[in-house]
Amino acid sequence: MRLRSLIFVPGDRPERFEKALASGADAVILDLEDSVAPANKPRARDAVHDFVLHRAGATTLIIRINPLTSPEFEADLAALNDLHPFAIMLPKAEGAASVRRLAGSLASAIPILPIATETPSAIFEIGSYRDVSPNLCGLTWGAEDLPAAIGASTARRTDGRYTPPYELARSLTLFAAHAAAVPAIETVYPDFRDLKGLSAYVGRARRDGFSGMMAIHPSQVETINLAFTPEASEIAWAEQVVAAFAARPDAGVIQLDGRMLDLPHHKLALRILESAGR
Repeated sequence: MRLRSLIFVPGDRPERFEKALASGADAVILDLEDSVAPANKPRARDAVHDFVLHRAGATTLIIRINPLTSPEFEADLAALNDLHPFAIMLPKAEGAASVRRLAGSLASAIPILPIATETPSAIFEIGSYRDVSPNLCGLTWGAEDLPAAIGASTARRTDGRYTPPYELARSLTLFAAHAAAVPAIETVYPDFRDLKGLSAYVGRARRDGFSGMMAIHPSQVETINLAFTPEASEIAWAEQVVAAFAARPDAGVIQLDGRMLDLPHHKLALRILESAGR
C-alpha cells in the first residue's frame, strides 16, 4: 500500500481520532509518546487500545510507543498485547538491535517503523536497518530530539532549511531506507499554517527520493498527498519508457523523443508507475 501521508494524533485525545481518519491521510499515527503528558499516558493507552481493537483492519493505524529505554515501554507493550495495528512506530531507535528487541517483545509479528535519528548514537547505526528489513514497513527521521540531545539551538536555517548536521541525518535515513528496500518517510513540517512553505518542503522531499511524509495537522494532508501522487504527464512518460524497454529487452540504451535513456531511467519509470498504483 502507499504511505504518502501519515498524520499524528495524540493518544489522549480520542475525540480527534475520527477526524484524523477523515483527513485523507494514508495512515494515522496514534501517539503514546511526545504529545502525551506523563500523567495522561494510562488514559491514552486505554483510548488507543479501544480504538484500534475496533478499527484495525479497516484502516491503516500505526501506534507510536514510548522508547525502549522509557519506564513507559512495558506498559505500552501490555496495551498492545491483543492488538493488530498496521505498524508500531519506534521512537529513539538505534539501529537493527532496537528493531530486534522490539520485535522479540511483541506478542505477534507487527511491522515496525523506526525513527532513526533522535539520539547521537542512532546516527552511527542507521546503516544496520537493512539487516532487519523484513521487520520494517518504512524508515523515518526526526529533527527535534537530536538537536535537543546535543545542545544545538536549532536544526533549521532562517529560511526553514536544515543546517548541515541535520541534512546529514536526513540523507542517511533516505539512503538507509532504500538500502533496506522500504519506504523513506520525510519528517514533519512544524508550521501547519504555512502551506506555501509545506509545498516547497514536500516538493524537495519527493525530488530527493522520499515516498511519503508525516503530518501534524489535517490541513497538511492534501498538499502532501498531491506532491507524492505522480501527475498524468509523469505517468504517461513512465509508461512510454517501460513500453520502449519492453519492446527491446536486450537494449541497455533506447531513444525516446530525441533523448537517450538507459537503465536508471527504466528504474525511475517503474518507480513512478508503482507509486501511481499501476
